[in-house]
Amino acid sequence: MKKFIKILTAFTIAAVIVSAMSVTAFAATTSAGGGGDVASAIEDTWDAAKGQIKQVVNNVVFPVIDVVLAVLFFAKVATAYMDYRKHGQFEFTAPAILFACLVFSMTAPLYIWSIVGI
Repeated sequence: MKKFIKILTAFTIAAVIVSAMSVTAFAATTSAGGGGDVASAIEDTWDAAKGQIKQVVNNVVFPVIDVVLAVLFFAKVATAYMDYRKHGQFEFTAPAILFACLVFSMTAPLYIWSIVGI
């Protein structure tokens, strides 16, 4: 019985916390007195946020991807060179793919926004 009371108490506390922390969102009402216009509320939110999203992606996401790809590229070139010293044959495939990905991600901010439509 004590275990049931503990579980019920934990469930009740969780339900109270969830209901206290939740926020109800309403769309703007129309002038005709009907329901909310959800599409215009979403479009207004997108219009307000797309500049910030573009700035964050250009200044944070792409540089992080570039750094990761650069580290992987130089590590792969180093391991390919060590394999060349050991076996006498240099494998170009992996470093070439990483270099192409690095070039693509470094130039992506120049054209990606026209493709996406921002």
